[in-house]
Amino acid sequence: MAFTDPQSITISGTTSSLPLTTRDRDEGQYTSADGLIRLTASHSYGKRTRRVLRVDHSKVTADPFIPAQNTKVSMSNYIVFDVPVVGYTNAEALAVYNGFKTLFTASTDAAISKILGGES
Repeated sequence: MAFTDPQSITISGTTSSLPLTTRDRDEGQYTSADGLIRLTASHSYGKRTRRVLRVDHSKVTADPFIPAQNTKVSMSNYIVFDVPVVGYTNAEALAVYNGFKTLFTASTDAAISKILGGES
C-alpha cells in the first residue's frame, strides 16, 4: 500500500506540497516543486526488516567564507524501525514508537532540544 499522493509537510509555519516523484517496489519519494524538500519512505529486507521515513531539507544561505555568495546547505531527519523478521507485530512496534514519541515530544520537545545542543 502506498502513501497518499501528494504528501504535505509544515516547516516553520509554511506548508509544502510533496507530490510523488519516484516509486519503486520498496521506496517512494515525494518532492516539493522547488526541489528543496524531499520525503522518502523506504523498506529493506534481509535478516532484519528496516523501515525508514526520512525528510531531506535544503536551503540557500550566505556562504560564511564568501559572504557575497550564497550556497546551498542541507539537513536530514529520519526515523528508522529496525525489527527482526519475526517476533514483533506491527502493533508492538507501534507501541514502542508511541513510547519513544512521548519521550521526545514531552516538555515542548525538550529531549530533541537537548540532543541538538549536544547533550547525551
